[in-house]
Amino acid sequence: MRYAIVGAGLAGLTAAWELSRLDKDAQIEVFEATDRIGGKLFSVPFDGGPVDLGAEAFLVRRPAARELLDELGLSDHVVGTTGRHSTVYTAGEMKDLPGRTVMGIPATSEPVAHLVSAETAARIDAESDAEPVDWAPGEDRNVGRLVRERFGDDLADRVVSALLGGVYSCTADDLGLRATVPQLAAALDDLSAAGQKVTLTGGVKAVFEQRQRQAAEAKAASWRGQQEAAGEGEQPKKPAPIFGALSGGMRELYEALAEQSGAQIYLDAFVSGVLYAAPRRAAGNPERNTGEFQLVGAGDGTYDRVILATPAPTTARLLRDVCPEAYQTLGTVKLASSVVVGLHVDSDEGLPDNSGVLVAADEPGVRAKAFTFSSKKWAHLAERGGLTLRASFGRFGGDALVRAEEDDLVDWALDDLQTITGFDARAAGVSEIFVQRWYGGIPRYDEHHLGTVAAVRAQVARVPGLDVAGAWAGGVGVPAVIADARACAARMTGGGAA
Repeated sequence: MRYAIVGAGLAGLTAAWELSRLDKDAQIEVFEATDRIGGKLFSVPFDGGPVDLGAEAFLVRRPAARELLDELGLSDHVVGTTGRHSTVYTAGEMKDLPGRTVMGIPATSEPVAHLVSAETAARIDAESDAEPVDWAPGEDRNVGRLVRERFGDDLADRVVSALLGGVYSCTADDLGLRATVPQLAAALDDLSAAGQKVTLTGGVKAVFEQRQRQAAEAKAASWRGQQEAAGEGEQPKKPAPIFGALSGGMRELYEALAEQSGAQIYLDAFVSGVLYAAPRRAAGNPERNTGEFQLVGAGDGTYDRVILATPAPTTARLLRDVCPEAYQTLGTVKLASSVVVGLHVDSDEGLPDNSGVLVAADEPGVRAKAFTFSSKKWAHLAERGGLTLRASFGRFGGDALVRAEEDDLVDWALDDLQTITGFDARAAGVSEIFVQRWYGGIPRYDEHHLGTVAAVRAQVARVPGLDVAGAWAGGVGVPAVIADARACAARMTGGGAA
């Protein structure tokens, strides 16, 4: 079977690796329009070692990334955070990032009282007595609008948008609840289905209760495993960290996928279209249709299977001839751009002892949306000496900032850092700078996004031998992209994954 994969980011490379595992006779070719593999994973070679200026970490509790790293032989390279806390900059001060919230949405005012007005705190505590949320199970709703209606503007701007903005490069007003905080949407579903009063605080409480049950079950399972290990003469393992990174940078992941997949990978190979021929019966399997596809602009001859692992607008364009319905549907997805300024400073003396700072969406006079103090967050980076940090700019609709001159971005990063923390990086000695722009780096996961994805999947499924993968389809984050790409490869080979 001959496979073509368009896109050599995490989704495309994971799909290639999984195809090679499921189909031992697979001939796999991957076409990447740029001059490098990895997509939104990008380890930059600083003098002291690689620094990630794309996705830098993954949630360890989500099994997809952990399992793949085990299978690739990289599990020993996983490192956890130092445990230092992050902060939020609001009203001209760095304040503790609130605990006991679901992406900034609390069950009571206590965790966020230091960040919001007394009026908002009172609204939070009285929300359970207010009129219920008119919620239908399965629906999605705009996060910002819902939070503003129930609690007020300052919680949406200072807390929820700050937290969501660091992940999705959007404010809460550009995002859907189910698309970005699915556990809370599911809790509201359960309240509605049970005929109980639906409130945001009630939903958050239900999420916390579920987390407590899951933690207790995990603790019990861990205890049993440690007892079994001790009985076999093995040392019990330390608890897994919440967030993990790779000691050699995320390049270890995308390079291992490329190498172990055995795929032929073509760089600077711009695919401008996909043409679909009439279906034919697969050899030896008269019940399964396959197709013959031809790539426009790259590749040679025809392919039995094609996976499009590209951003939503690119995927839409590639679907224009082969699946016109999906081309129309997917064309509605918008992208958010961002830029990361990576810096190495000779000394961190005087910098607050935190892992980073998020900036409230309503904070005037500050252009950066977040700073990650990487060498305080990750011990393996601290061992290199000095300070490694990342300044992030750009939210949906703010492309002008992302397109600014490099010198301006660096100056804004240094100025904002001093404004927020009091730390003068110029005086401490800036020794390395790298600016990475992510044009259209992430989809806008608004309240219509999941419906769009479901429609596109259904439309593409009608074309035998064609499938799609990527963050726009599977969700944000390394584990989500990996799980989606592996499921896509399983469908391609008849492996049965949905």
